[in-house]
Amino acid sequence: MLVCLTANHRNAGFDLLDRLSVGAPGAVTELISAEAGIQGAVVVATCNRFEAYLDVDGVDADAAVERTVAVMSRAGGVSGAELLEAADVKTADDVTRHLFAVASGLESVVVGEDEIAGQVRRSYDQARTEHTSTSTLDRLFQRAAATSRAVRGATDLGGAGRSIARLALELATSRVTDWTRARVLVVGTGSYAATTIAALHDRGAVDISVYSATGRAQMFATKYGVRAVSELRDGIAAADVVITCTARYAVAPADITDDSRRLVIDLGLPRNVDPAVGRLPGVELLDLEIIALHAPLPEMGLSETARDLVGSAASAFAAEQTAAPAIVALRKHVFDALDEEIARAESRGNGDPAGTAKTVEALRHLAGVLLHTPSVRARELTAEGRGAEFAAGLEALFGVTIEDAASTAPVSPLRRAAGAEVVDAAAASGHAAGMPDDEFHRNLRRNA
Repeated sequence: MLVCLTANHRNAGFDLLDRLSVGAPGAVTELISAEAGIQGAVVVATCNRFEAYLDVDGVDADAAVERTVAVMSRAGGVSGAELLEAADVKTADDVTRHLFAVASGLESVVVGEDEIAGQVRRSYDQARTEHTSTSTLDRLFQRAAATSRAVRGATDLGGAGRSIARLALELATSRVTDWTRARVLVVGTGSYAATTIAALHDRGAVDISVYSATGRAQMFATKYGVRAVSELRDGIAAADVVITCTARYAVAPADITDDSRRLVIDLGLPRNVDPAVGRLPGVELLDLEIIALHAPLPEMGLSETARDLVGSAASAFAAEQTAAPAIVALRKHVFDALDEEIARAESRGNGDPAGTAKTVEALRHLAGVLLHTPSVRARELTAEGRGAEFAAGLEALFGVTIEDAASTAPVSPLRRAAGAEVVDAAAASGHAAGMPDDEFHRNLRRNA
């Protein structure tokens, strides 16, 4: 069962999200627990949300939720009661619909924002790197990415370059009368800093400098046509507007050495700017909490169209999940028979290893081609509520039952010896057929 624990700008304060964003993403490996039934986990932490997506063995989410609250609250330095009170718990199909909407930008502070799809993808990539994803989560996040692309292709969400950075600059325009004359310091050199510089250029800003405590300022400045500064205090002293978008350090009151009128925009989570900076003479601080209060309402027509697409994609994914046991049973039947034939051919030998290898490769390709159409039909029939007909056909034609396949196939995710991938029963059947890893995972992504 899929479970999601979500705390976001709609149900949690930015202070809580700020604290969770510091340590919680690094504790994703601690979530995996046989006792709590958590087989896999992906943690998404952005400037306006914290979410843990779980692949849970069983139909009771309570133990999984309790462990997630305990691990994440400890890692984030918040109380478990505070996190549990603020968060919502979603299960089963609601998880799918929620993630697809999140990845499409429909649940963001700025509806249709550009950055969220990349943030979700990076969270998933981290889970794969740390081996906490499972095949179910693989399919879920891959389909979320596809849904996000479909929404952006079919609507104008994202077409206007929506982002929190652009909204912040729009709000700042009431304070900055002429962007062409404004001296701007950007603190940070990541992807969000690049987005911020693009938004500044669109506003007409030309006097832009960048600072980085990591030593990347000069390289970044050369790439984006801005100026690098080596000292934070000097950069702030020479700026009318300071925009922070990094997760590595903060601007403290001691970094501002004069009382000149200055606008400081904090786009970071965790906070990049000490709140005390906003109380200094001449300084106005604009942070994520203030920006969220001014987020525009979504365009009703675009949002409804996008949500219809998300709903359809979620329903299709649910049908595929329901059809998966029957597809696994069919694949296992075919690949088991194929393995037996390959073993017999190899045992006989014909003195031509190269020829045998080509024959084996051709047989595996043929098996994949033959399985494609039945797999598609299984998903289609399940979506129509006729999945039982496919299962009955399997038993009538091949004597294969889903229960038999489940009793002999792995029921929990398997890690290959190298520990590089996580696969389920469907993956196990593909590997049993001897399919090369790269080819198999390409096919899994294509057919998911």
